[in-house]
Amino acid sequence: MIDHSRPTKLKILALANQKGGVGKTTTTINLGAALAELGKKILLIDLDPQGNASTGLGVGYDKRETTTYELIAGDASPADAILPTDVQNLWIVPATTDLSSADIELISNEKRSFLLRDALSQTAMDPFGFDFILIDCPPSLNILTVNAMVAADNVIVPLQSEFFALEGLSQLMLTVREIRDTANAKLRIGGIVLTMYDKRNNLSQQVEADARDNLGDLVFKTVIPRNVRLSEAPSFAMPVLSYDSTSKGSIAYRDLAKEVIKTTAQQK
Repeated sequence: MIDHSRPTKLKILALANQKGGVGKTTTTINLGAALAELGKKILLIDLDPQGNASTGLGVGYDKRETTTYELIAGDASPADAILPTDVQNLWIVPATTDLSSADIELISNEKRSFLLRDALSQTAMDPFGFDFILIDCPPSLNILTVNAMVAADNVIVPLQSEFFALEGLSQLMLTVREIRDTANAKLRIGGIVLTMYDKRNNLSQQVEADARDNLGDLVFKTVIPRNVRLSEAPSFAMPVLSYDSTSKGSIAYRDLAKEVIKTTAQQK
């Protein structure tokens, strides 16, 4: 049964940027792991047909019998789709390339933009008791990203600390505004997180200065550094917090998790 009106402590965060290679999936995985480490119950929704978040959390293709595609299509219940990971307090709904056809297959569905929201609003979600749902969006503003934003309370935008980083951000902001006006009045930009930051690099510093000048408090205080351990962790199918708990990347994502908890707690 779907019930949008019942009170809930749950916060849904869509991690989105239509530009690829900005650290979106890395941020989704490691923010989720850091929130879980703080005792929060976390569900990660892999909404990217590449399925990198699933792979990065050790969910092999042989375990992906039921995926986000079946969940949003209404062919599977949350209990069927949600899988535990090796990280305590962290669960996932995995993805496969089946999602890549969603744009075409859902076009005739009148509720095509609301399918994920409805799936996550089922009363069957209540027994899991999640504190946060993190949605790893595809690197484009397609129907899957729209579904994520319609379902979400906040959009978190990973922003690469490189030239042209701010280009395209205005389109993402416009999309958020349109969805807030037409489909999800509670949606807001939850924050922008600078990724791949190198404090020795003048360009990184300039991008940070530009972002903070233009976007002010929307930019998280925490920046995610370029870090070898952060780059290595996905090849071992684990978050950096599990791979090297003391690395600079792990420390940064713990700090980001604390900021996210603080900012979402302040929201009504």
